[in-house]
Amino acid sequence: MPRTPHPTAPYQLTTLYSVPDDAWYLELDDLADGGRTLVVAVVPDEDPAREPHVHFDPNTGHRYIPYEVLRWFLDEVGAEIARSRDWMALRPEIVEVIKELRGEYLGAIGDEDVEPVLAGLRGTVPAADLADVMRHAFSRGADGRPLVP
Repeated sequence: MPRTPHPTAPYQLTTLYSVPDDAWYLELDDLADGGRTLVVAVVPDEDPAREPHVHFDPNTGHRYIPYEVLRWFLDEVGAEIARSRDWMALRPEIVEVIKELRGEYLGAIGDEDVEPVLAGLRGTVPAADLADVMRHAFSRGADGRPLVP
């Protein structure tokens, strides 16, 4: 499960995929409070009729979250919504490949897995679609390098 620290404050974004929910969960964790999760965004990625939504943990009571941190979190949620929805407009056979890869690898592959995955894709996906598959499945280019936001 990927963790992304906030650039200047003691918070982090934890991203995980729930296969039963067909949704990405993005959690805002307060590192100064033992990593307590303060906010969870749920981004369904296979059914455009299901709306993304945000939950605040009712057990934590009122919590101080700096505006800069909440804005950063919501920007990350917005980016995930775009990633999760853009690929659904591709051709159905490419959507199916991306869906399988996202389910198997949970949206991220290590550098050591890039070449084997690319080799497999080159045998099954048309070259013209390889960039879309890598971008939407792993946020990587057709060459396997991570995309820079």
